[in-house]
Amino acid sequence: MTKILIASDWAPIRAFEPVISRDPLAVYGDMLPVIREADLRIVNCECALTSARKPVWKSGAVFKGLPAHVEGLTAVPFEIATLANNHVFDYGPSGFKETLDVLRRNGIRTVGAGMTFEEASAPLRWTAGGTRVTVLNFGEGEDLTASSGGPGVCGWEIDRLAGHIRKAKKRGDFVVAVGHAGLEYIPFPPPYVVAAFRALSEAGADCVVGHHPHVPQGLEVRRGRLIVYSLGNFAFFQPPELYHRRTGFCLSLDVRAGRLAAHGIHPYRITEDGLRRLGRGEESLFRDKLRQVSRPFGSARGVAEAWQSYLAYYGPEGFKKEVLGILEKMGSEPRKGAAMFRNRLTTLQHAELWRDALTRFMSEDPVPARAVWTRLIREWLTKPLSPASR
Repeated sequence: MTKILIASDWAPIRAFEPVISRDPLAVYGDMLPVIREADLRIVNCECALTSARKPVWKSGAVFKGLPAHVEGLTAVPFEIATLANNHVFDYGPSGFKETLDVLRRNGIRTVGAGMTFEEASAPLRWTAGGTRVTVLNFGEGEDLTASSGGPGVCGWEIDRLAGHIRKAKKRGDFVVAVGHAGLEYIPFPPPYVVAAFRALSEAGADCVVGHHPHVPQGLEVRRGRLIVYSLGNFAFFQPPELYHRRTGFCLSLDVRAGRLAAHGIHPYRITEDGLRRLGRGEESLFRDKLRQVSRPFGSARGVAEAWQSYLAYYGPEGFKKEVLGILEKMGSEPRKGAAMFRNRLTTLQHAELWRDALTRFMSEDPVPARAVWTRLIREWLTKPLSPASR
């Protein structure tokens, strides 16, 4: 049997920069033995690793570590780094090229981004514990970083990815597809993410895994194939002391004879000093919440109802606040404001939200919000991290 472990976002930033600089392994805390049990470890490198100092103009924050921080990955070791995310190009093509060189020079294989379209979109093949594994990685191309001939990430080309999956399955490979997508901080993936992840599963992917929302989301099993919509944060520190932004999980896959035999989730708390495994009571509560946010996938209408419940929560006031914030930024920092507006128009997570929200506002008979989903949405966005759980 082969065990594969998949972790989400890793970046030596904020509170974790001094932790990783001082001791590359300290950030993993008592999760390290769990990670090291695997035959193959996959992590998302959610920043550039570069000495460059000038970031690009973009909608959100910019993240980078130094080339030396790669020891935080090699010390584990992580064998594969996924790069199809919205931060690996934060310091432009030159910063990305340095990141690529640093990872590869240190024995870490990469997938999901490259200096050419062919390199960015190519699957990665690996043999672990006697199992042939194909890994695909894709993202929404936020801030127009998707490859279109030059440097970029593998973008939202679901049909092309499905073709790669079918070819890999014909070879008898075990296939993992990793997507960086979706709306941040909410408990339910938007319908377009569900449709894309399910399409890749139908094409034969044994497991489809998501990150980018920075909070855990639900999972489902379809025809023996696993879909996990968001692992939440990993070694990625966010200052707000909110429960769901400071809680995440790694995913382990047990592969036997080229098929998924079992899977496991390994939840943890994210503290300023690093990761901490949840205690028995904490883990029981976490698993119960994960079951609750997985329920929309069990019915034909569930995904749409959960999304409409979020649109109702977001409401005209949420839309107004977001637009006014961008307009204010265009007045104080025009290039930043322009990047924010462009991103809302060109990136699926924002464009889908605005289109569906505006459609709902116009409707004379909108789909009613369900109280059960609204409670979870409010909890995911506002529940504080109690002192006892830090």
